[in-house]
Amino acid sequence: MKFSRRKFFQLATATAGLPLMPGLAIAEVYPSRRVHLIVDIPAGLAPDVLARLVAESLSHRLGQDFVVEDKPGAGGNVGAEYVIRAAPDGYTLLVMISGNAANAALYPNLDFNFVQDIAPIAFLGYTPFVVVLNPSVTAKAIPELIAYARANPGKLNFASQGAGTAPHLAFELFRMMSDVNIVHVPYRSSYLPDLLAGQVQLAFATVPPALPYIHTGKLRALGVTSMTRIEVLPDVSAIAESLPGYEGSGWAGVGAPRRTPVEIIDVLNRNINAIIADPAMKARFVALGAEPETMTPSQFGALIANAAGKWAKVIAFANVKVN
Repeated sequence: MKFSRRKFFQLATATAGLPLMPGLAIAEVYPSRRVHLIVDIPAGLAPDVLARLVAESLSHRLGQDFVVEDKPGAGGNVGAEYVIRAAPDGYTLLVMISGNAANAALYPNLDFNFVQDIAPIAFLGYTPFVVVLNPSVTAKAIPELIAYARANPGKLNFASQGAGTAPHLAFELFRMMSDVNIVHVPYRSSYLPDLLAGQVQLAFATVPPALPYIHTGKLRALGVTSMTRIEVLPDVSAIAESLPGYEGSGWAGVGAPRRTPVEIIDVLNRNINAIIADPAMKARFVALGAEPETMTPSQFGALIANAAGKWAKVIAFANVKVN
C-alpha cells in the first residue's frame, strides 16, 4: 500500500506522541481478550469462591471474560509456577494465598522464588480461622485453654488437614507464642467426625463450615486468628486479645508474573479495589468468613515478604515437614 506525502505526515503527526505515553496505550487496550485467573487450591475453598466473585465483576467492568481455573497440587506450587512461567502480559494471573508465602520454607527445592518472581496486584482479604474445641474440654476462652494445656502437657490433640497447611501453621504460631504442649494430628480426609466425637479435641477451622456446629453447641468457639474480632462471630475474642501480636489468618490476593507492565497492574488494582470496597460485595465476602481489605501493589508486596519471613520462623520452630 502506498501513501501520499500528505497522508504520511498526517499519520506521523497523529502518532508522534505515542512513544511518550506507552503506559497509556497499554492501559487503554487492556484487556483485549480473555484473562485466566489461576487458583492453586481445590475448587470450593474460600479463595476459589472469592476469586469467582471478583472474576465475574471484573468481566462486567472491563468488558472481557475473566475465567477462574483451578490448578491445585504440591501445596499450591503447581498453580504458582504455572503463572510465574507465563507471559507477563496480564492474561494469566494467580489468586495467591498465604501458603504461597510459606512454601519457600516448606519446599526448599523449588525452582522459583515466589517473593521475587510474583508481581503483587491487589489484596482481596483475610480468611481467618476459628479455634474450635470439643465441649468435653472445659476451657471456655483462650487463656483457659492455655492454662489447661500447660497443666496437661500432651493431653490435647490438634487436628488439621495436613502438615504445612495454613491452619496448621496458625496453630504452630499459637503453640510457639503460648508455650503449650499440644499434639498435632494431621488428617488426609476430614477430621470433623473425630473432632465431634472427642477423639481429637481442638482445631483451627475455616469459619463458614464451623458455624452450624458452633451455633448448636457441638463445638465451642474460643477465638479467631485475625487481629480483631470478625463480623460473623462478634462475641468470639481474637487470640490477639490474650496473646498480643498474634495473627494467623489465611489471606487471598491477585498477582501476575514478574515484569508485567505496571500500567496493567494499575488497571487491575484500581478495579479490584473498587469491587471489594462495594458494600454488596463486602457483605458477600463477610458471609464467606472473609475480611475484605484494599491495598496498593506495594502494600501487598510488603505483606507477602513479611509473611514469608514470619512463616519461615514458625516452620523452623516446629520443624514442619511435608511429604
